[in-house]
Amino acid sequence: MAAAPRVGFTVQERHFALGVDALHALTGDLERGAVDFAAVLDHLSFWDGTGFDAVVNAAAVAAAHPRLPVLSSVMVLPVRHPVTVARQVSSLAVLAPGRFMLGVGVGGEDRHEIAAAGIDPGSRGRRMDEALGIVRGLLSGESLTWHGEFFTVDDVTVKPAPTPPVPILVGGRSDKAVRRTARAGDGWLGFACSPERFAQAVKHVAVEAERLGRTDVAFDHGLVAWCGFGPSVEEARERLGAEMESLYKLPFTRFARYCPCGTPTEVAAQLAEYLPSGCERFSIIPVGRDLAHEIESVAAVRAELARAAG
Repeated sequence: MAAAPRVGFTVQERHFALGVDALHALTGDLERGAVDFAAVLDHLSFWDGTGFDAVVNAAAVAAAHPRLPVLSSVMVLPVRHPVTVARQVSSLAVLAPGRFMLGVGVGGEDRHEIAAAGIDPGSRGRRMDEALGIVRGLLSGESLTWHGEFFTVDDVTVKPAPTPPVPILVGGRSDKAVRRTARAGDGWLGFACSPERFAQAVKHVAVEAERLGRTDVAFDHGLVAWCGFGPSVEEARERLGAEMESLYKLPFTRFARYCPCGTPTEVAAQLAEYLPSGCERFSIIPVGRDLAHEIESVAAVRAELARAAG
């Protein structure tokens, strides 16, 4: 019998806006619904200035609940200095040891968001590679010296080293993201990809990791998925489309084929297609009638996926 995949609920900015008491209630409801983890989003200044700070929001979730794991899904790493990120992760690991997972990526479709941080958008991939190596090195607790194209680090140590170590999951759709996972990640977080593409990426990571001698890594691969919930596929898709177009400033048709919609049973059936591809984690960004409906729906998807895996 295959292990049941872990299913997470993405706490969005509109959920945080309900206040501290509501956040306490939300995280408690997630645990009672047997949801495996919470996830938080990250953007510096996306299109019209929309933003979410992954570290701040992850700390809020960790403080609101004593047991619920939390994933940054995903932090835009190239717009941050890696020494600062390592310190934030170390501090968060002290607050919530063993409960934080660092998901990182190069950023989305808005190149102006990268430029807003004083960074050439064309360099974000190379900056990502350097920053990822520095963050991983510093989180070991050992002294690090690094002289690269973008960052110079001389004999820097960040303590305490997280115990247990914080997993680093690399998000993205490109082959470069897959190679980064093999080189310096503990798992890949796919986004807007088909089950076939997901399976190809998982195999690519395994082959490349073996070539690099990383044969001892127990990779944890997952999917970030916007999901619309409603009594019908049409109603759920309409609600989800409006939400995504508001954020991405792009037609929903660009994403629709990768966004399961409908009842929890219908959504779970679409997500289950990724299980044979090696997907072990689903980070769901739910859009439903209201918060209670979203929590209930994600919990129901988790139960359906557990049955499918079994």
